[in-house]
This record gives sequence, C-alpha cells and structure tokens, in this order.
Amino acid sequence: MKRTLEPYLWLLFSGGGVVAALVLPVLVLLFGVLMPLGVLDWPAAGHLQGLLGNVLVRLALLVVVVLCLFHAAHRIRHTSEELLGIARFDLVIAILCYGAAITGGIYAAVLMF
Repeated sequence: MKRTLEPYLWLLFSGGGVVAALVLPVLVLLFGVLMPLGVLDWPAAGHLQGLLGNVLVRLALLVVVVLCLFHAAHRIRHTSEELLGIARFDLVIAILCYGAAITGGIYAAVLMF
C-alpha cells in the first residue's frame, strides 16, 4: 500500500476552513468595520503590545495564519486543476501552492517570534 501526504493535506485544509470560518469573520468585523466606523475604540498600542507579549497568543495567531494559508493553498491547487484543466501538472501546482503556504508560515513565524 502506497503512503501519500494527501490525508494530511486534507487535514490542514479542513482545519484551515474551520479557523477561517470561525476566527476571520470576527477579526474582519472588529478591525475592518466596527473600529473604523467608531463603534468601538481602537486598542491602545501598549495593550496590543502587552497582549502579543504572551507566547501563547503569538502561537495561537501563528496557528490561525498557517492554517488559513494551507486552506487557501489547497483550495487554489484543486480549483486551478479542475477549472483550468491542468491536472497533468499536479505535482508542479502542489509544490507551488504548498511551498507558498510553507514560505508564508515561516515568514509569519519570523515576524511573530
């Protein structure tokens, strides 16, 4: 029986979908709508710096970013193969998509830590 990475990639896709569905709408509502309209006050820089001083908060943000990147990579990979009819380049597309997700995750980790 041949081993493949596909189940793990689907796991990252589903985890990213859950995170994107639960966390991102709240962040967009807060930082994209309510705070710019003045409904809520912007947090003070010291408060945000204190919040990000906690390693667990930075780790949680990193998990959100990485899962969303892998979700997007998986969706872009399969959508491009199906809609554009370029499934014969599956390996190249997979390397590009997941490589971009890994690069983005590393970049996010460097920025956060």
